[in-house]
Amino acid sequence: MSIWEYANGQLRDLVTYEPGKPIEDVARELGLKPADIVKLASNENPLGPSPKALAAMHEALERVHFYPDGGGYYLREAIAGKFGLDRENILLGNGSNEIIEFVGHAFLKPGDEIITAKHAFVVYKLMATLFGAKTVEVPDPGFKHDLEAMAAAVTPRTREIFVANPNNPTGTLVSQGEIDRFMDRVPGRVIVVFDEAYYEFVDEPPDTLKYIREGRENVVVLRTFSKIQGLAGLRIGYGIGSREIMSILQKTRQPFNANSIAQAGALAGLQDEGHLAKTRDLTREGRRYLETQFAALGLEYVPSFANFVLVKTGEGDAIFKALLRRGVIVRSMASYKLPEWIRVSVGTMEQNRRFVEALRALI
Repeated sequence: MSIWEYANGQLRDLVTYEPGKPIEDVARELGLKPADIVKLASNENPLGPSPKALAAMHEALERVHFYPDGGGYYLREAIAGKFGLDRENILLGNGSNEIIEFVGHAFLKPGDEIITAKHAFVVYKLMATLFGAKTVEVPDPGFKHDLEAMAAAVTPRTREIFVANPNNPTGTLVSQGEIDRFMDRVPGRVIVVFDEAYYEFVDEPPDTLKYIREGRENVVVLRTFSKIQGLAGLRIGYGIGSREIMSILQKTRQPFNANSIAQAGALAGLQDEGHLAKTRDLTREGRRYLETQFAALGLEYVPSFANFVLVKTGEGDAIFKALLRRGVIVRSMASYKLPEWIRVSVGTMEQNRRFVEALRALI
């Protein structure tokens, strides 16, 4: 008898999350030098962390024999102060992904349902499946969340709705008006999770924190230090919500889930507005360049509000593998039901040009 006979049944058909290939793996598999490889697969900051964050992390290394601040006092205070909220409105996670899991622990049970857009971040469905819940995927015309249709899809079994804005992997954005009309229709018993990992790349982003300030207890906003802050390897993110819902989610959190190096780097990076502005400028220039080049090549793409662009190349997995052999890592979109597409992160202009040259040779 197989040990699978005793495992939770929903795990048998669960497809595990497949991240962008690391540079080291590609170098080993293809016999390339790591220095000759460009990674534009995981929406990382090509500039790296803030110099202030690096200095803070080096200093924190001297104290790693102590456990981290389990409550994340100083980082939560700084985040709360940035948004005019209280520390009790903030929850730290091992990446914002972990807070998706916290919400599942708190509110999902077998037979429940969550609602997502058809082409949304796959982790929402993975987490729901782990808790025995069903994922209802609502069509997204033009690769943009149809919030009206998502509100209409709510049933008595609905417990959570995920709205990624900007959305990964499409880069599309829903407006403040669309969100307001949506929130007017969603019942208070349904938890609405606004995943805003790419929030800082938007020039005039919608304000979802207003619902928290207004006292809505069914809203959780996710933010991360992995993207614009360049701290992806530290796994540090945060959730924002009412005191009541945060007190519930705190009960689902393991002790010391945010390590001391991550807290130190995030706190220093949060205060370095110059580094954030530099990253935004680089992203705007690179995104504009990529979209212009795709248009020149006659390729369909989705105009993006984030630090990546989704482009239709035909046989996306074949293009992905061919680019790998040329030392350029992008993301195949087959797992997102987009087999003809790839997603490319915005890199430095040198990296962007190398990608375009390699793609042009294939196209």
